Amino acid sequence: MDKMFSTNSGFLYWVAGVVVLFILGQSGFFLVRAIRRAKQINMDKAVVWKTISSTAIFTIAPAFSILLGVVTLSQFLGLPLPWIRLSVIGAITYELPAATSTAKALDISLSQMITDPKTYSAIAWVMTLGILPSILCTPLLIKKIQKGVIKIQTKDSKWGAIFMTSLFMGMISAFSGMVFSHLREGLAGVLPVVVLFISAFIMAICGLLIKKCKITWLENFAMPFSMILSMVSAVLLAPFFGA
Repeated sequence: MDKMFSTNSGFLYWVAGVVVLFILGQSGFFLVRAIRRAKQINMDKAVVWKTISSTAIFTIAPAFSILLGVVTLSQFLGLPLPWIRLSVIGAITYELPAATSTAKALDISLSQMITDPKTYSAIAWVMTLGILPSILCTPLLIKKIQKGVIKIQTKDSKWGAIFMTSLFMGMISAFSGMVFSHLREGLAGVLPVVVLFISAFIMAICGLLIKKCKITWLENFAMPFSMILSMVSAVLLAPFFGA
C-alpha cells in the first residue's frame, strides 16, 4: 500500500477541488447577497461596481504570497494539501513551520517529496490540530479581546501602540527563532539568516518608498516583492554557502 501512496493522487485532487469550489461558491453567494442589499438601500450602481472592481484588484496582491506558499509546500507535500490549506485558512507563516517542526520530530528531510503515508498524515494532522484553537477561540473570545485592546488604547494611546507592537514583535521573534536555529548546521545554516536580513532590507526599502515617495500602491505588493526577491537571493547565494 505504501508504494501506491502519492501526495499528488487523483483522490487528493478531487478533495482539493471540492473544497476550493465550496469556498468559491461561498464567496459568490455573499457577493450576490451584497449586490441585492445594495439595490434595496438604493446604493449608486457606480459605487457598487467600483467597490467590487477595486476589491478584486487588491485581492491579487495577497494572492501572490499565497501562490508562493503553495509552490513552496508542494515541493515536499504535493499540490493538493497546500492548495487546500492556503485556499481556506492557512498561511505560509504557519504551515511551513508546522511542517518543518513535524519533519524534525520524525527525523526526516523536506528536501524531496514525501513518500511515506504515515509521515504525510502526521504533518497534515499537526497542521490541522495546531490551527484549530484559533478557529474555536476566535468566536468565543474575540469580543473580550477587542474590548481589552480598545480599553488599553483608549486609556493611553501611547501604551496601546506599544502593546500592539509588542504582540507583533513577539510573533516575529517566534518565527525568527526557527531561522537562527539553523546556525548550528554550519555555513549552510547561515544562508537562512542572510536571506532573512535581505527580506527585511527589501521590506524596509518598500516602506521608505511608500512613506517618503508616496507610492501607495506598493503597500499591497511589498510582501510579495519581499518574498520573491528573497527567494531569488536564496537560490543565487546557495552555492556560496554549500546549501
